[in-house]
Amino acid sequence: QAQLVESGGGLVQPGGSLILSCVGSGIDFELWTIGWFRQAPGKEREGVSSISRDSRSIFYATSVKGRFTTWRNNRDNTAYLRMNDVRPEDTGVYFCAAGHHGDGLHSYIYNYWGQGIQVTVSS
Repeated sequence: QAQLVESGGGLVQPGGSLILSCVGSGIDFELWTIGWFRQAPGKEREGVSSISRDSRSIFYATSVKGRFTTWRNNRDNTAYLRMNDVRPEDTGVYFCAAGHHGDGLHSYIYNYWGQGIQVTVSS
């Protein structure tokens, strides 16, 4: 059974940094695109980043480009999202997802989703 588990969330001050991790099990992790999404209260879920299975194709939302970085370690079945210079508008529940039909920030290409983890940016 496929499972994705996020960790590393919490409370961070504006301008601070945070690293989220996503561990996959029950799938051939190296064959799947991994995406990061977030959902703020009262807002729709939005794509944050995606990384192809070979890490050659990486996408970022305009709102996080230059501040967030994603990478993966297929031997450890883990993907990461480093969040630098965080802002209050980065607050939300962050999800990782695994997709098998292309790359990008559209949720419809992703088949499996983690439970999500809260990130709160506040002083």
